[in-house]
Amino acid sequence: MGRFFGNLKVRPKLMILHNLFFAILAASVYLALYPNVGPKAALSLIVVLGTIYVLAVLVLEVAIMPLYVYRPLSLMLNADRATQQGDRDHEMIDARLILGDEIGQIMSSRNATILQLRRHEDALEDALRKLEAQDRLVSLGLLAAGVAHELNTPLAVLQGSVEKLVETNSDPATQERLQRMLRVTQQLRKISEGLVDFARVRKQVTEPVPMRPLIDEAWALVGIDEKASEAKFLNSVAADHIASGNPDRLIQVFVNLLRNALYAVQRGGMIEVNSKKFVRNGQPWISVKVMDDGPGIPAEVLPDIFEAFVSTRLDARGTGLGLTVAEGIIHQHGGTISATNRPTGGACLIVSLPANPG
Repeated sequence: MGRFFGNLKVRPKLMILHNLFFAILAASVYLALYPNVGPKAALSLIVVLGTIYVLAVLVLEVAIMPLYVYRPLSLMLNADRATQQGDRDHEMIDARLILGDEIGQIMSSRNATILQLRRHEDALEDALRKLEAQDRLVSLGLLAAGVAHELNTPLAVLQGSVEKLVETNSDPATQERLQRMLRVTQQLRKISEGLVDFARVRKQVTEPVPMRPLIDEAWALVGIDEKASEAKFLNSVAADHIASGNPDRLIQVFVNLLRNALYAVQRGGMIEVNSKKFVRNGQPWISVKVMDDGPGIPAEVLPDIFEAFVSTRLDARGTGLGLTVAEGIIHQHGGTISATNRPTGGACLIVSLPANPG
């Protein structure tokens, strides 16, 4: 028992108090009865009162006080020490050890207070993370805005040239390739315009976005890469899964995710996109998974995969900014994006977006 309560500094004081109480009580009884008894009876009275005193102290000290006072106080002191040391695993008092008396009510109230405090701390930490992420995206946006400004003029010239070729060429095969080039050029201009949004706040214009055709369009843009003809692509997104967002911004996200998957797979590799509906905070949501059967994301990169300039392929194909931009776009839509490795091999990027309420 000493190992549970030996460090409780209040215990000696309580022992002195209840010993003093019983001593005064026994003396009072003896003095009250002494005038009515003889000397022999007085001696017996002392023995009886002494025995009662010792038994009362033993019962109080061995059974009652440890269970109802020393143990609860020790539990609270240990829990408070854990709280001061930041040991969240031991700062809560086990509800099974809390009795239904007044001290138990104090212990329960303490637990509730600690839980509320931790919720506030977690909310504050989450808010700080979001603020840091926003600051990072704004800094990135300032850089992107400058780049976008420099790209707009040559893109406009390129688009005009392609449009003129479309008007002057009648060969069907050439027309098909020119139309694809025109779509890519238009998409590049939309992306360029969208990058400016990182440098200033704009009201996000949202509309119902059917996810299946959006994924098909994104793959068509990625398909310009010669490697796309060597990969297998499966769009398993349900036709009735409609998110709420900006289609131009969302296609930018999925072009990036599909391009990363294409870079990861070997010749003849598989890229699959599927979706599902779920409920979050009472509201309908849609999650879209982009999966590949490549080598997966290195363990040392995975925790910081959405940080700027984090990439295992810092070469001509990319600088590690794509996923940072994608994360920013998804957050602007009120959604989330996460990355993991598949148990069967390969990477899995999960985008969750509010579903269209209609």
